[in-house]
Amino acid sequence: MIDAAAERLKGHVRRTPLLSSPFLNDIAGRRVWVKPECLQHTGSFKFRGGWSAVSALDADIRSRGVLGFSSGNHAQGVAYAAREHGIPAVIVMPSDAPALKIANTRALGAEVILYDRGGESREAIGEKLSRDRGLTLIKPYDEPQVIAGQGTTGLEIAEQAAEAGVEQADVLVCCGGGGLTAGIALALEARAPGLRVRPAEPEGFDDTARSLASGRHEVNQTESGGLCDAILTPTPGQITFPVLKRLCGPGLVVSEAEVLDAMALAFRRLKLVAEPGGAVALAAALFHGGQIEGEDVIVTISGGNVDEAVFARALARLGKEDV
Repeated sequence: MIDAAAERLKGHVRRTPLLSSPFLNDIAGRRVWVKPECLQHTGSFKFRGGWSAVSALDADIRSRGVLGFSSGNHAQGVAYAAREHGIPAVIVMPSDAPALKIANTRALGAEVILYDRGGESREAIGEKLSRDRGLTLIKPYDEPQVIAGQGTTGLEIAEQAAEAGVEQADVLVCCGGGGLTAGIALALEARAPGLRVRPAEPEGFDDTARSLASGRHEVNQTESGGLCDAILTPTPGQITFPVLKRLCGPGLVVSEAEVLDAMALAFRRLKLVAEPGGAVALAAALFHGGQIEGEDVIVTISGGNVDEAVFARALARLGKEDV
């Protein structure tokens, strides 16, 4: 399924590079390889899954339009894929989502419906819209075609790691519901079994790390309020979690301060703009090296859609003497 998604994405997706910096290597104590999906269309890996799911629909069903719910990155990925296919898109977004993500989703032609993340269910809103308007729901992570699209990131990592001579490494993936994590893990299982996926999450929203440790679905106490809005989900997905249990190593958990530092270092050393949720894996590689094995580590920067005030807050943490 991932190979089929890769065929449909040909000519549409960007093959993002695998970057390195000696300065980041020094901080991490090993070679750090960065897969910058912040350079992907719409500023996030989510375009891959959005295009995969929309392009896989029967033409008659697709023409009626699609529906998504998202804090922003899946929203933009689906909206862009829908626009390129010439079909309507309706996106249900939390009212506290970053203003940039809401504005970008609307600019891509989607109808945006805002909801209260703390008191309303996006699933319930989405199901009603789907019934009333005949739209096809494209879930952000618990959808096989979305997972397949995200898995194309893993196909590229396998090829690029081989080109760099990396056969054994932990691959740290920013993890919310687990679509990207599961997709990359499945791709690497087939193409580069020496690369082991490790989910990375922020403190207070580490449901995947706790679920992997306990072997069952653990739930976060809250779904909102954290800096890393892009990866705040209540619990791992029903489809993704069995994949994570089978293929992933233990989860890694980082602080918001470490996330901000990672954002600043990505900008200074790689000239990349990372949003908080997209910098979690890099933060884990840089500041939690004692929990990582081997001479190499590969990390995803999964998105770069950050409000200016938050990005300025991250950059302000870098002193002139910083390496």
